[in-house]
Amino acid sequence: MTEGVVTDLDGDANGRDLLVGVDIGGSKIAVLVVDGDLQIRGRLVVPTPVGSPDTAADHIAETIMAALETADASVERVAAVGVGVPGRVDPSAGVVSLAVNLGWHRLPLRDQLERRIGAPTAIENDVRAAAAGIRDRRVIGDVEDFVYLSVGTGISAGVILGGHLYRGTRGLAGEVGHIVVDAAGPVCSCGLRGCLEMMASGPAVARLADDAIRAGRQSTLEACPTITAVDVYAAATADDALASEIVATAGRALARAIHGLVMTYDVERVIVGGGVAGAGRPFLSSIETALDTSRSSSELAREMLEPDVVQLLPEGSDTGAWGAITVARSIDGPVEGQRRWSHAMP
Repeated sequence: MTEGVVTDLDGDANGRDLLVGVDIGGSKIAVLVVDGDLQIRGRLVVPTPVGSPDTAADHIAETIMAALETADASVERVAAVGVGVPGRVDPSAGVVSLAVNLGWHRLPLRDQLERRIGAPTAIENDVRAAAAGIRDRRVIGDVEDFVYLSVGTGISAGVILGGHLYRGTRGLAGEVGHIVVDAAGPVCSCGLRGCLEMMASGPAVARLADDAIRAGRQSTLEACPTITAVDVYAAATADDALASEIVATAGRALARAIHGLVMTYDVERVIVGGGVAGAGRPFLSSIETALDTSRSSSELAREMLEPDVVQLLPEGSDTGAWGAITVARSIDGPVEGQRRWSHAMP
């Protein structure tokens, strides 16, 4: 969205006064329904249909319909739909080129959803959409140069420079999850070994703990029916030796990525969110400990990695779904009570 292009609309003669934001994650789909004043009217979360590209649009459309029911609204009131999808997305064509964790390839999701919903739809990478939403809603104040780093089922970053979303030449700016941090590490779904996602994502942290226990390591995590990354961070806080090792390894990997992002883009902040970041202070402390090591070894690192350069996204931000709302607002069309914005994302 272009800053400053703002006019109040008198209303849509067709009564289309709602926006729908759809955040598609590796494990769940979150849908948010808001009115023109950005007041929440409905919300719904359901599991993601991984590996089913042929029925993906049907499932998403059904989820949107169910979310509208929570808003006591019909689909005829929907002015626009925004969708955030993990992986490589072509926003202009509305195509999900490659979503490795979902098993989607060359999926024309925008057109499929528009046929099912009957409302203009826009598609964007989920983390880039979230970054645009953070800026749009001023979640972190008036910061115009920042990176949103999402650590969950996968790891990716959305880059905001000069108040505008930066996609890069191929639309993949910020895909740090597939940067190799350990050449001897496990094979990633992208085909390389030791990618950041394989060392510090939610599934990776849980897998490292599970593998170590199966190999005979002692840990309080043995009591967990199914180990999650949050369990590992909690155990590390309680001085569990195995958990502490895994958390420190993940923290070093994430700190290396953050250092690289700051050095590359010279941003004011790196905002960290996602499911794993839900572990809170233990998660952030593991990153800060690793960054302190870099600061103590390099004057340049001390200058670039200021103490407040990394911060956790505030709890309850609903970042992905609100980012998808920002994507919906980028569609040029009248929405009752909504401010009109241009096609450009912020």
